[in-house]
Amino acid sequence: MVFLIDTNVWLERLLDQEKSKEVGELFDTIPSERLFITDFSFHSIALVLSKLNNVEALRHFIRDTFVEGAVTLLHLKPEDMERLILVMRDFDLDFDDAYQYVAAEKTDSIIVSLDKDFDQTERGRKTPREVLQGQRR
Repeated sequence: MVFLIDTNVWLERLLDQEKSKEVGELFDTIPSERLFITDFSFHSIALVLSKLNNVEALRHFIRDTFVEGAVTLLHLKPEDMERLILVMRDFDLDFDDAYQYVAAEKTDSIIVSLDKDFDQTERGRKTPREVLQGQRR
């Protein structure tokens, strides 16, 4: 089982927000080889951290995720955009959520997100807590 981690989950941890501890437990429990991140999420995280003038957090994120970790970076190709547009229309998702959705489809991964917009889709989503509960069984 592999998991596509949505942007908001990564930022929850990086910005030490309300569910940061839960997300940290998720990252401690699931081997990084089973985690995916899209290039869209990666660049969004870089933009947020740079706007907050927190380049050290960005450096730490890159090192933990890709250098010391084995998280897979996913890319969509231009030919994937037709499917992305259909997903936007069919599920009333914005571009970034549709990007995550199509990447999850292509890799048959479970979307891990705090965003309820995925609940209206065929694939759905799991929260970090739900993934952790599933690992304990």
